[in-house]
Formats: sequence, C-alpha cells, structure tokens
Amino acid sequence: MGIQTVISGTGSYIPEQVVSNNDFTQHNFYAEDQHPLATPPTEIVAKFSKITGILERRYASDELTASHIGTEAARKAIAASGVDPETFDQLIVAHNFGNVLKHSVQTAIVPSLATIIKSELGIKNPSCVAYDLIFGCPGWLQGMIHADAFFKAGIAKKALIIGTETLSRVVDIYDRDSMIFSDGAGAAVLEARENSGGKGVLSALAQTYATEEADYINMGASNCPGSDPHVRFLKMKGRKVYEFAITHVPAAMKACIDKSGVDIKEVKKIFIHQANEKMDEAIIARLYQLYGVPAPENVMPMCIGWLGNSSVATIPTLYDLVLKGSLPEHQLNEGDVVVFASVGAGMNVNAVCYRL
Repeated sequence: MGIQTVISGTGSYIPEQVVSNNDFTQHNFYAEDQHPLATPPTEIVAKFSKITGILERRYASDELTASHIGTEAARKAIAASGVDPETFDQLIVAHNFGNVLKHSVQTAIVPSLATIIKSELGIKNPSCVAYDLIFGCPGWLQGMIHADAFFKAGIAKKALIIGTETLSRVVDIYDRDSMIFSDGAGAAVLEARENSGGKGVLSALAQTYATEEADYINMGASNCPGSDPHVRFLKMKGRKVYEFAITHVPAAMKACIDKSGVDIKEVKKIFIHQANEKMDEAIIARLYQLYGVPAPENVMPMCIGWLGNSSVATIPTLYDLVLKGSLPEHQLNEGDVVVFASVGAGMNVNAVCYRL
C-alpha cells in the first residue's frame, strides 16, 4: 500500500482553572451597537447553555502561555509514542493568536511558537523544521494533512503536530459569545510507515471559502460603551457560522469518506471540532442524511460540555481523552475507522478519514 501516516502517540494539556456558566451571571453583556442587552444575564447564560451544551470551560493560569501548554501536551504525546524527539523532521504548531500574556492585548508570534516549543523540548536537530500554522479552528487537522503530504512526498518520516490556544485572553467579556471559548492544547506524533496493514490516513480533504464568508469570524472592537476602538477581540457572526457549517461540513466529510473507499457503516467514531453541541449534532445528522441512513448512537464523542471550545486544541484533546480511556462510553479498537473534521475562521473546512 506504500507509505501510510500513522498516529503513534497523543497527549493533551487541560488547564486546571474551571470557569462555570454561573461565573458569567454577574457579567454585563452588550450588543454590537454597544447598548446593554435587555435580557438578564441569568437568562442569557441559561439560553447559552441550552444551545451550546457548554456548562464550564478551562482557562490557563496567569503565568502560562500557549507555547507553555503546547509544550506540555507535546511531552505527553512524545512519551506515548516512544519516538526520539531528535528524529522529528517536522514540528508543526497550529494556533491563531500566538502567545498572549494575561491582562495584555498584545500577541507574540516572533519567534514562532513552533520554535519556542522546539527549544523547550530541547530538540537540537536543525533538520527538524519547526513552523506555525494559522488556519482557524481546523489548524491542527490541517497540520496532520501537511504531515501526510510530506510523508507521501518522501520529504519527512516523523512529525509532531500540536494545537494550542489561550482564547480566554482574546475574548470580549461584554460579548455573550465570550462564554464559548476556552484554553487548552493537544498534540500527536505521526510516523510514515510502510506495510502498515491498512492503518493510517486513508484520505484527506481541505477547503477555504473566502468571499462573503471571510469575515464570519474576525477581530472587532469591544461591545462595551466607551471602549478603545483600536483594541480588537475575537468576534463571530454566530448564525452565519452555524448555517455555513451545517451546509459545508457534512458535504466535505462525505467527500473525504467516499475518497477513502470506506463504507459509511464502517465509521466507528467521528471526532468533530468542539464548536457548539447543537451545531455538531446537526452536522452529524446531515452527514448521515446524505447517505440515506440514520446516524448511529454514540458515534460522536463530546467534551465541549466541560472543556468549552479551545479552537485548534479540541480535536487532538478529544481524541487523546478517548484513547486514554477518559471517556469510557467511547471505545476504540485496532482496525476501527474514524473521521476527523473541523470548521473555522477562513472560512476553512477539512476532514481526514483514518484507520487505527
């Protein structure tokens, strides 16, 4: 079968600080026009929970940055893989905001997070090429797609793919959407293997929609009256993102699955970006509708309820939790087929079909 890309180890970093929905009931929320929302905060929070499925989220402690927590996730993935870090050809770090210090509005991406993490891991091999990948929430999965292409082109044999984010530092606390986002990091070691017995990446697909969709997720001024218009925060056109996702993600997933030659009934689990519980459920339902079959029970693991949306970190964290037995209702065995899929700022969509 030639070269196959196999995940040989995973790791994640889940911050210790728990922020519950109740913590937001004392917030003052404003609309985009900077007028206060008429609905009481308690009702806003209750409605938010019902729509997104988020009950709590995790924030990194003040002294930690995205590169810090990305390094910790990477250490765990390396340990699980048994790979010598000096043998990595590629070290790819997906993120969107670089290192943002607590109580700061400035982001640092020089040197790159990949360079910082390579240094923190003590990797001396100059042929381990370290670079950052900014691709919205699908960034980590796109890093996996990059590595697969490098392997099959004969450019690399081993790669470390990390997704890390501290979104709590770029959200507008006066915007109700701020409750969605969280911090975290996930990582995986990928290896090129010959005669893998059918294991590994079976197919991949990536797309960018950049006409009217380009600003569905963007950086904008605070909703707070009198705020500095030059200071920007993460903003989202929620309804448009939802409609985009449930239209384009199922179609992209189907195209990826069909490309792999796998029957939809062979798919054991779908690891989808943890963006919004209701949206993810709608995506899965539409995917199976495209095949004319009902979605099986328990096909979609979820961790958004207690981890929130940590962007590039959601899929590798979720996959690591399942592999490590932290979600006992979701079991995976050798030979199982899984699908990874994500959607986010760009607007970008991607999917990977993978056999364990």
